[in-house]
Amino acid sequence: MWSFTAPTPDPVIFGVAASATPAPSRAIATKVRTRVLGMRELAPEVWQLGGLLPNVINTYLIGGVLVDAGSRFDARKILRELRGHEVRAHALTHAHPDHQGSSHAVCTKLGVPFWVGEADADAAEDPKLIGERQPNHPIAQASYRLFTGPGHPVDRRLHAGDEVGGFTVIDTPGHSAGHVAFWRASDRVLILGDVLCNMDTLTLLPGLQLPKDFYTPDPARNRASARELGPLAPELVCFGHGKPLRDAQKFQAFCASL
Repeated sequence: MWSFTAPTPDPVIFGVAASATPAPSRAIATKVRTRVLGMRELAPEVWQLGGLLPNVINTYLIGGVLVDAGSRFDARKILRELRGHEVRAHALTHAHPDHQGSSHAVCTKLGVPFWVGEADADAAEDPKLIGERQPNHPIAQASYRLFTGPGHPVDRRLHAGDEVGGFTVIDTPGHSAGHVAFWRASDRVLILGDVLCNMDTLTLLPGLQLPKDFYTPDPARNRASARELGPLAPELVCFGHGKPLRDAQKFQAFCASL
């Protein structure tokens, strides 16, 4: 394990103790960690964490902020991959079971604040509300029972225009009431959450598509959110489910078709 000197009190550098031994360069350390632990840098300060099934349930590290936290079974993997990376806070795109499942474990272990969209903050603190707000469909309710993790106090309620890890918050309601996306205009990177998916979440087959209606309390509003994102013409789109997309024209065309 590499040794770095951690700033105090923030940011938190998880799992890395300071020592008098000179540390390898960040570039070398990053390359080794990426190969061994599965993290990869998609753009400057934008990391995608790995997983047993890559791209199925995605988590990202953007400017020192962990975005989403998978299911309640993912805490150990997430914490292992974050070793050696600065983590200043944890934010959600939305409070659904496969995004907040390990939020409590991550925030508790790292001692970092928890940031959630205003209209999802109560559900992030009291996960019973997640089940109540999900469509009454057997798959949605099974997902709730299987993947939901403990609630955790929200330290910051996110609103449109807020800054998170060098990104700007965009309100994107529909898939959940308080769903948000994160946009960095300087290099046109969009962290999309589940407004759209780049895979079928049942068959795992790739392809740009809307999330399933049985996971989405307000499909019409979600489609409207997607249409509003199209004109951004992002050069890189990072989804909650599916591989990152580097095709602005395809993204724009799909959003316009909804």
